[in-house]
Amino acid sequence: MLRCNRRVTHSIMARYDFIVIGSGPAGRRAAIQAAKLGHAVLVIEKGRRVGGVSVHTGTIPSKTLRETVLNLTGWRERGFYGSAYRVKKDIQAKDLMARLHMTLDHEVDVLEHQFARNKVQTMNGAGRFLDANTVEITLNDGDVRIVAGDKIMIAVGTRPYRPTDVPFNGHNVLDSDEIVEVPRLPRSLTVIGGGVIGVEYATIFSALDVNVALIESRGSLLDFIDHELIEDFTHQLRDRGMAIRFGAKVAKIEFENDWPVTILENGRRIRSEMLLYAAGRVGATDTLNLDSCGLKTDERGRLKVNPATFQTEVPHIYSAGDAIGFPSLASTSMEQGRIAACHAFNITMPPAPDYFPYGIYAVPEISTVGMSEEEVRRRGIPYECGIARFRETSRGHIMGLNHGMMKMIFSLKTRRLLGVHIVGEGATELVHIGQAVLNLHGTLDYFIENTFNYPTLAEAYKIAALDAWNRMAVV
Repeated sequence: MLRCNRRVTHSIMARYDFIVIGSGPAGRRAAIQAAKLGHAVLVIEKGRRVGGVSVHTGTIPSKTLRETVLNLTGWRERGFYGSAYRVKKDIQAKDLMARLHMTLDHEVDVLEHQFARNKVQTMNGAGRFLDANTVEITLNDGDVRIVAGDKIMIAVGTRPYRPTDVPFNGHNVLDSDEIVEVPRLPRSLTVIGGGVIGVEYATIFSALDVNVALIESRGSLLDFIDHELIEDFTHQLRDRGMAIRFGAKVAKIEFENDWPVTILENGRRIRSEMLLYAAGRVGATDTLNLDSCGLKTDERGRLKVNPATFQTEVPHIYSAGDAIGFPSLASTSMEQGRIAACHAFNITMPPAPDYFPYGIYAVPEISTVGMSEEEVRRRGIPYECGIARFRETSRGHIMGLNHGMMKMIFSLKTRRLLGVHIVGEGATELVHIGQAVLNLHGTLDYFIENTFNYPTLAEAYKIAALDAWNRMAVV
């Protein structure tokens, strides 16, 4: 309930139990959780519509584009009908945008309904701290409001890192937010950055038969993923014609007949019709006037929090989601927001599960949960692995899958499952079976003794488990 309603220098002063700055996954979940606990909640969103980066330029748009591309190109059927197979012959940017806008409208409608149903108030404008409990909001119409909150959540997310020496122009040199509204489909694309975002967009455009070059300054892609999985993934990308340049640092970007040319430090030149710069993101915290409430960020604009409660160094101010850094997943951000809201209002929470799944919506998908083989080795745990190829399953053969694999890691001493790593069709769905068994401390025996639907890709769990069992039996 509002506790104060007085005019202060042409604005209304109101006090809330909980103020949330940002309406992305962390912010929305925190706001709704606090409202369900009976508290007066205000969400401040600087965009024209609620949803944050996740809905408008990040998670939902990129995954919608991916699904649209796979459907229109007939990608999933090419294993049977050949690489020339298409559902739609002449795919244009407007075909991608039509489905994208329908999806985004639906997501916003659902979120607005959730806020209304739970009596969460919203204001569209830019918020900045005046002190540790007071926030000034410059509304989109130019009006200024001042509000105060007993508890405050910072969930502003991130924005693309834009170095000054990259000639962004909104035309053919784009960042990862701009690529969502791509004006046209290029014939060739250079992607700088082999992280999650760069890999996702590089593979999506490759599925459109765009000639893609992916540049990564490190020695491999996605180095936090099990290396054997990434080797298989990288092989698939090169097998379909993608050029991947590892250990390649960009010296400069020039234009040649209006086409961007990326010049590497080794002198190599990569010319393409369009360039996507996707080498990192920074916290969108620089406009919050954090000095006024006693907070500092790191060099990437991220806030430091207590990982158990998501409190910042100012105890009544919380932060969650991409603004606090890794893992920067919509799924984990939602849970972080919920935990923070519960802690803010003295609701005891059980400890979080040890492991959460990581999903990368590339073409093909990658998903992983638990320890990688490299981590198991570092910890000195005696182990064995089991591998299943999707083409070995009847469902995989029915679907025409030529690629895809599942890797499972088990402890030799306890037989417990240590990690599940999947690359291929449906990886982000399949991983949840492994997640459940892992967090319930299940063993190899679960997969061997239980029956899976036939034919399914989930049978890969039994195949991989039997592979590991055979290797363990030999030992």
